[in-house]
Amino acid sequence: MNRWVAAAVLALGLWPASAPAQTYPDKPITLMVPFAAGGSTDVFARLVGQSMSQALGQQIVVENAAGAGGTVAAARVARAPADGYTLLIHHLALATGATLYPNLSYDTLTAFEPIGLVNSGPYVLVARTSLAPRNAAELLAHIRENREKVTMGHSGVGAGSHLCIMLLQAMLGVKVNEIPYRGSGPAMNDLVGGQIDMMCDQTTNSIPQIRGGRIRAHAVTIPQRVSQLPEVPTLQEAGLAGFDVTVWHGLYAPKGTPQPIIERLSAALEAALNDPTILARFEELGAMAYPAGERGPAATRAQLEREVAKWRQVIRAAGVSVAN
Repeated sequence: MNRWVAAAVLALGLWPASAPAQTYPDKPITLMVPFAAGGSTDVFARLVGQSMSQALGQQIVVENAAGAGGTVAAARVARAPADGYTLLIHHLALATGATLYPNLSYDTLTAFEPIGLVNSGPYVLVARTSLAPRNAAELLAHIRENREKVTMGHSGVGAGSHLCIMLLQAMLGVKVNEIPYRGSGPAMNDLVGGQIDMMCDQTTNSIPQIRGGRIRAHAVTIPQRVSQLPEVPTLQEAGLAGFDVTVWHGLYAPKGTPQPIIERLSAALEAALNDPTILARFEELGAMAYPAGERGPAATRAQLEREVAKWRQVIRAAGVSVAN
C-alpha cells in the first residue's frame, strides 16, 4: 500500500510540469518585436505570426518593444515565464548586442531556447533622390569627401542597419553624422522626406520605396546581386572588397521552455515556411527562407553562436561599445 501511495504522490508531483505542455497553447501568445512597427522585422513577425496562429489554434499577438538596439525586447523575453506564451523574433542584432552592450541583463547564448530560423537577406544602401550621386561609386566618393556632413540614419544603436553603416565607415576610413531612430520605419520616413541623406535598410522595407521612385538604391550589402534588384550592384563591385552584411531572423523562447512546447512552436513555424503564399511574399521583399532541414532549433543555436563570434571580432576591432 505504501508503494502505491508513494507512486501516487510522485505522479501528482510530476503532473504540473507536464500538463502545460499537453494543453499548450490554451491562450494567445505574445510575439515580441524589438523594433518599431512598420519596419522589416515587424513585417516578417506579422506575416509568420498569422500563419503560426492558424497552425497553433491560438492567436499570436505582435508587440513592439523598441529600444537599445533590440536589447529591450530581448531582455523582456529573457525574464518572461518559460511557458511558451512570450516569444521573440530577432535578427542579427541579437548576436551583435552581445558585444556592443557589455552590461546586458541576459546572456545572449544561454538566455533563450531557439525555435527556428525564419529568413535571410541583404541590406540595401539607399539615398534620398535629391542627393547628387547617381551610382554606388559616386556615392562612396561623396561619403569620403563630405564625411561629417553626410547624415546616415539607422534603426538604433546596435541594430543591423547601424552595424552596416559602422562597417561602411570603417572600410572608407571616415566618420559620418549618424542619426539613430527607434526603428527602420521612422528612419525610412525621414529618408523619403529628405531629412537625412542615406541609410542601410533591409530589402523588406526599401524595395517598395525604391520601386516607387521615392528613394534611390545604390548597392546591396551581400557578395552577389539580388534578383529583386538586378540592376543594383554589390558594395564589393563598387570597390569595397570583402563587404558582407546579411540580415537573418530567428524565433526564440525563454530559457527553460519545455521541449514539447518548443517542438510544437517549431512545427508551426515549419508550416509557415512551407506556405507558398509566405514564400512568395518573402521573395517579393528580397528575403529567402532557410532550406528545410537547416532551420530548426539546433541550426538556430549554431547560427547564433557563429554570428556572436563573428561580430565580436569586428566590433572589438572597431572599438565600439554602448553603455547600458
